[in-house]
Amino acid sequence: MIGIEAIGCYIPQNRIDNNNRIAEFDLDENFLIQKIGMQHLAVKDSGEETSDLCVKAFKDLQNKTSIQTEQLDCIVVCTQNPDGHGLPHTSAIVHEKLDLSDHCAVFDISLGCSGFVYGMSIIQGFMQANGFEKGILFTADPYSKIIDKQDKNTSLLFGDGASATLISNTPKWKTGRFLFGSYGKSHPAIKINEDNKLTMNGRAVFNFSAITVPNNIADMLALNALTIDDVEYFALHQGSRFIIDTLRRKLKVDEQKLPFLATDYGNTVSSSIPLILGGLDKSYKTIVIAGFGVGLSWASTVLFEI
Repeated sequence: MIGIEAIGCYIPQNRIDNNNRIAEFDLDENFLIQKIGMQHLAVKDSGEETSDLCVKAFKDLQNKTSIQTEQLDCIVVCTQNPDGHGLPHTSAIVHEKLDLSDHCAVFDISLGCSGFVYGMSIIQGFMQANGFEKGILFTADPYSKIIDKQDKNTSLLFGDGASATLISNTPKWKTGRFLFGSYGKSHPAIKINEDNKLTMNGRAVFNFSAITVPNNIADMLALNALTIDDVEYFALHQGSRFIIDTLRRKLKVDEQKLPFLATDYGNTVSSSIPLILGGLDKSYKTIVIAGFGVGLSWASTVLFEI
């Protein structure tokens, strides 16, 4: 059996203070706190690349575990903002920077907010099919590369961060059945425009999240012979405070089970779920993880403590 052994995290120390920016967008403090929720945004150094964020997350993983680079059979990097122009794949650059074995398989996957959950299924399936014992799922999507600072729909939301999840044969959590979905016809809701800047239809994304995600989670739990009451904790993609508050009401759970945690660093896209898991200060027997956004795409599963 393989599953999650540990998670390394990296959030840049640099912060953008949204409290100092709301006036330029004609917004008040209440809207920032209650609707957006992101009072500060983490932002990488100008010289940091996506691969550098991955390496720093791996260093944190090494501080938490005894993992050695020569033990790794594979690494997978989930990003839609790769090094340079995306060729070569960012995982090859991470391979070089970590000085991994020539026998270590590496590849990228291009997914946004659902990427960690999809990535978990992908790397576990890849490892099981090939008899691998240790691999790393990296997430790093520094949206600071593509943010239009004049766009109030995006520039107050997204922060930079990265994670390195150790998948091994000595896991802390195992995954249940996954449930995935896509609304490809709605892909323009979050996209890069002709100027290489991010654009987002906030209303469309909110409506999608409020309707699709609770149904997906309910169906996924049924697939795993569970109910909402069986779940001790929900680690959901941190799209905004308003989205998390809405999902909490829809799922009929309290804030202790489903908190909003991105106030000080922002929506870190595919890294938002592993950053929550990596920062948990207590154990939970059952955790629902669900990612949703770019694509439009969504995915969920349940983690069982071993």
